[in-house]
Amino acid sequence: MMKHTLLLAAALLGGWMTSLAADNAAPFLGRWALTIPGGGAGWLGIEEKDGALKGSILWGGGSVVPVQAVAVRDGKLIVTRVHTIQTKDAAGKTVRTRETETITATLAGDDLSLTTERAKEDGTPVGRKAEFKGKRIPPLPPAPDLSKVKFGPPIELFNGRDLTGWKIMGSPSGWKAEGGILINDAPQPTGGHKSYANIRTEREFEDFRLTLEFRVPPNGNSGIYLRGIYEIQVADSYGKKPDSHGVGGLYSRITPTENPAKPAGQWQTFDITLVDRHVTVILNGRTIINNQPVLGCTGGALWSDESRPGPLYLQGDHTSVEYRNIVLRPVLK
Repeated sequence: MMKHTLLLAAALLGGWMTSLAADNAAPFLGRWALTIPGGGAGWLGIEEKDGALKGSILWGGGSVVPVQAVAVRDGKLIVTRVHTIQTKDAAGKTVRTRETETITATLAGDDLSLTTERAKEDGTPVGRKAEFKGKRIPPLPPAPDLSKVKFGPPIELFNGRDLTGWKIMGSPSGWKAEGGILINDAPQPTGGHKSYANIRTEREFEDFRLTLEFRVPPNGNSGIYLRGIYEIQVADSYGKKPDSHGVGGLYSRITPTENPAKPAGQWQTFDITLVDRHVTVILNGRTIINNQPVLGCTGGALWSDESRPGPLYLQGDHTSVEYRNIVLRPVLK
């Protein structure tokens, strides 16, 4: 009888502790827009699942990835990431070591104050502690009824003759206008990669419907950033399974339902609608993302604030790509 009583007490205590942990973590649950060290865009998502805290993060470029651990201690959120570092020794052999990154966050209203620091496996610090900021992302509104959304007159973003209305983002640039086509000429060295500039519109927009045509070479890779923060992937994905990193995907966030891509070298069409943080993507006449919620910025975003207008920005740093007939119709408020 005593054994059963102790087991019952332990179970009740365990449930109380789980509840307490959940209560302590509650203020940190949700999605956070980050301005990471150096000013780049990031994102952090914290959720409670099966009685445990889970987290995922976006750090500048790349994909949204899971973190190793999430905890709340002394009123602070502790996020742990493990990085594998690959180097060469004197003999040219690949050596892999691990570094642990600890991100600590304190909360004041809807604002996070965060620090990040790294250490080697033996505890030796790597670099200096860095500070950065985060802000709670407001809840997503309901999916809009697109049949009731009104769009304004069409705006031709590319005149087909020159780069009027566009700004080059960095150097070297491969962008030029030729024969009604916006061309990114980005030849790559054999066995390596050379980065080229991206390009953006001078004008900024909120919600809209965008139509355009694109053409990629074999293994081509580009992207269309809606409002400068949400990337719809442009890639040579002919014959591949649908993937959030493939053509038409909201990069690393939303996987298309199908892949109606054409072979490289052929012109393809996009019809993309962004309304109330919900996105619809039609590729070559087939709806592949249907009014789906967007949970946050994607890698390479200009900033993480989803409430502000932004440009249409085209990725040119990976490979050559071509665009034409770029037309945007803003939502009428």
